[in-house]
Amino acid sequence: MIKPASDVHPSISVRAIPSRLVFAANDPVPSETIVFSEVYRENVAFVWRSLRRLGVSERDVDDVCQEVFVIVHRKLATFDATATVRTWLFGIARRVAADHRKRAHVRRETLAAPLELDVSEGRTLDQSDPIELRRARAILDEILDELDEAKRAVFVLFELEEMAMTEVAKAVECPLQTAYSRLAAARKQVESAVLRRQLRGGVP
Repeated sequence: MIKPASDVHPSISVRAIPSRLVFAANDPVPSETIVFSEVYRENVAFVWRSLRRLGVSERDVDDVCQEVFVIVHRKLATFDATATVRTWLFGIARRVAADHRKRAHVRRETLAAPLELDVSEGRTLDQSDPIELRRARAILDEILDELDEAKRAVFVLFELEEMAMTEVAKAVECPLQTAYSRLAAARKQVESAVLRRQLRGGVP
């Protein structure tokens, strides 16, 4: 399947995410400031990737990422250490992404010109070519958009973030067997989508 190895912030950094979050004047200042700083620094790229893979457009992802960390700032004291930090963060990111997509002013991002990329079997992606990486990400976005939200979340965490299925189930708040069932259905759907593109020889 199409999986750009460098599926991270396009700048290969997180420089577009503000290094200092902007909070309202009445927001509580956490007593564990260093802990929050560490959570932000160590996980901002993960949250950014997750938001993109959950359907937040490239033009909106920086703002939505900041929105996630504003919530993290407010709720850090309630973090349940029985789960991993990333599991907890993904749950927040998933809800914020879902709310973002439901907003009336959000419209599907369109590209100025159609992207064409050879996805024929055996094709090797040139990771050093930024244009080809961008096209591969666009194809991945299109394929993920074909999944419903429940299957998409499981697929993103297990296949793309390589998270253990026990943690995936916690992140999406479902029984372990249900998570496996969603993954199987998502894999089948993704494989069909890739096959359709292979038969066409690229993206229309």
